[in-house]
Amino acid sequence: MLDYVGRYTHRVAISNNRLLDIENDQVRFQWKDYRGGDQVKTMTLSAGEFIRRFLLHVLPNGFRRIRYYGFLGNRHREEKLAVCRQLLGMPQIEKDNVKPVPETDYRDRYEALTGCSLRQCPQCRQGNMVIVRILPTWSAPSPAAVDSS
Repeated sequence: MLDYVGRYTHRVAISNNRLLDIENDQVRFQWKDYRGGDQVKTMTLSAGEFIRRFLLHVLPNGFRRIRYYGFLGNRHREEKLAVCRQLLGMPQIEKDNVKPVPETDYRDRYEALTGCSLRQCPQCRQGNMVIVRILPTWSAPSPAAVDSS
């Protein structure tokens, strides 16, 4: 999911120079067909469909656009960072030697970030919360199954 959303944190969904015409509730714009040899093509959509597709690329509340330039830009980032490490006299990082980050429970992460424990009883603040049983989700009975007699 982060890879998918990450593409939209770095750029606008469509730039103004790609919009060619807006007339009779139709929007005509240019797009690049990467499968067809990077050809620039033109597409015409109804205004409603264009807006629907555009809104698929709007970031949810709380997300921020991120812009990386220079050695942190997407293209050739690994190679540029390797050169930076070499110039700084730092040891090179080998992909095989990268240690996986131990997976932490969300409750531990919450406590590290806020200082409040989700394991502590919210009422008495002394006892520890323990999962005894996870209840199955409840769904309302279908109207046909309800006996109204």
